[in-house]
Formats: sequence, structure tokens, C-alpha cells
Amino acid sequence: MIQNNPNFIIIALLSMLLLSCSKDEEPTETTGNTGSGSMIPFQELYDQGIDRYMGVFAPTSTSMPSAGVTEYFFDIPDGPVCFTGNEFSMFTRNGTSNKLLIFLQGGGFCSPNSCEAVETGIPLVPFGIMNPNDPGNAAADYHLGYVPYCDGSAMIGDNAVDSDGDGVNDRFFRGLQNLSASLDVIAAQYPAPDKIVLAGNSAGGFAVHHALPLVRLLYPEIRIDIINDSGTGIMDEGGWQMSLTYWNAESFYPESCSSCIGPDGNITDYHKYQLDQDPNVKLAYISSKQDETFAQLTNGGGPAFEAQLIEASNELKANYPEKFNYLIAEGDEHTFILSDYTYEIAGTTVQAWVGEMLNESDEWTSLID
Repeated sequence: MIQNNPNFIIIALLSMLLLSCSKDEEPTETTGNTGSGSMIPFQELYDQGIDRYMGVFAPTSTSMPSAGVTEYFFDIPDGPVCFTGNEFSMFTRNGTSNKLLIFLQGGGFCSPNSCEAVETGIPLVPFGIMNPNDPGNAAADYHLGYVPYCDGSAMIGDNAVDSDGDGVNDRFFRGLQNLSASLDVIAAQYPAPDKIVLAGNSAGGFAVHHALPLVRLLYPEIRIDIINDSGTGIMDEGGWQMSLTYWNAESFYPESCSSCIGPDGNITDYHKYQLDQDPNVKLAYISSKQDETFAQLTNGGGPAFEAQLIEASNELKANYPEKFNYLIAEGDEHTFILSDYTYEIAGTTVQAWVGEMLNESDEWTSLID
């Protein structure tokens, strides 16, 4: 049964008010884990307005589907919503450590040419990296903020579209509102974790990079480990730019970085930009060589996707040897950290490899079948 939670909503609104006030201040230097005297990462993106919905939306009601789990609903006109108008909700789950996993679910893109997005978010299901009962899962005891995917826009859309030409908008790309509202809830519930793991699969793999600047805004000095599962940004020429324009989401890509969307369509330089901007992150790619989902979006299919994926992975590893590693499987599997967490790649399981990353092991290294 859905119940209103006025105490939570009041707390959330107060935190949003404080955040809104801080956004009006001049950019300041910061110290601590981000580096003494360094400017705040991603200031250019904030100047471009990617934080425009932070502190704006509070959930209107909540429910507790199981012990320690809360679902937050947003019934707000012109607020968070799934792309065909279905209600948007997100979840938190209390852990037993003071570490935080933010998981961004996948579900397909909706572009002018085709629309494969899900219309209703998948509820919290404790599989893979989100399983609190698996002793082999390094994130089992983490607090969890879970953001379902139903916006069709890699969680950054801010547009309404009349897709059938009848004069009435029927696609509502409010991914940025959904993501911003969700992160506000997560920060209100878990304001001071010791460490953050920001993970996502498929479209959620793309979305971890969109979420990073917003997560950094909420948590200025906390270490963030990024896990991009099968959303590495290998795309056809012009495809990603077309989607960003359709979603009105170009503000997430810095104007100063002309190569962040490369001439080949890939966004490897966007990932470089983020690693350059933020000294307190590490990034992991997980993918198969010929990912069946994204190979279809690559001119030349599986072989072309494989060649570009390996080139991008090697390039990132060469430039950021202490901040980046990849795990690449033979074949065409799509996504691992939920449904195929025990999948073995190059002699180790995905679960064990992620555990090495999260536990700061010296054994964590790049592997490929």
C-alpha cells in the first residue's frame, strides 16, 4: 500500500533548498580528496545547465515493499515520468556498511528512427551486484539507490515530441528530471557514504557518465568507482548526436570538447574528458567483443564493433593506467553485472573482477578473452 511520508518529503525539500542556494554561489576551489586548490570538476557542464533540475522535485508518496526497501513515487505535473506517460518511481535499500551503490538500469533508446525503450521501469530485483544475500558480492552490504529506466533517453532527455504528427506530444523525454529527482532522494537518505559505486548496464552504462557530474555535485569529495557494463559508447557516425538533439540533451557534452563525440560517432573522448576532470574516480568497462545489441548499431556489425571497442579500451588504458581497466569477453553477450554476474572471462568471473575493483586490490587489472 502506498503511504505518504511527510517527514521524508520535508527533509528532502530542505536539502533541495540548501542545494539550490549553493548553486547560486560563485564557483569555488575545493580541497580534500579532489585535490587541494583544484577547481570543482565539471563546472563547464553546470554552466551549461545540466543541474537545472537538482533540488526541484520531491517524491509525493512512498511505500515499503520489503524490509529496508523504500519505493518513491513522483506524481507531479510536468515532473518525472516514463516516456509514454507512465508513472516514474525509484528505490532505496538500507545496507549495513557506510558505502553506497547507485545502480542505473538499462532498457533501450528511443530515437527518431526507431524506439526500443521500455515504457515502465523494472522494480528492484536483487540480482547480481544488487544481491544483498550473496557473500561473494563485494557490494552486498552497501546502501543502494536504484534508478529504473523508462525514459528512452539514457537518463538525460528534456523534451516532448509529437512522434506521429497528430499535433499532440506523445513522447516525454524527462530522463534528466527522473535522474535528478532520484539522486536527490539518494543523497537525502545517504548523505555521507565513505565510498560510492556508480554502476549501470546497457543504456544505464551510458547513463553512469551522464550521472557522474550530478553525483559529484552532491558528493564533492567522495571516491566514486564507475562500472560501465555494456554501454561503452561505440556508435555509428552521427547516431549519438542525432539522439542528443532529439532528446534536447546536448548540454551534457561540454562545448569545449569538440571530439567528445568523435567523427566516427564514438564517445571515448567524453570518457577521457571525465577522467581528466575528476581526479577521484576510477572507471571500468565490461563488454563482450561483439555485443549483440550495439553491434547492430555499428556500421560493419560485430567485427567493426569489436575493433573499435578494443581500440577505445586500449587507448583509455594507455592514458589512464591507474584509473581505468576493462573486462572483455569473447562472443556477443549483452550485460553482465545483473544476470551474468558469475560469467567467466579470461579465467575470472565478472563478480570476482568487480570485487577486486571495489576492494582496492592490486590484482585488479584489464582482462580479455
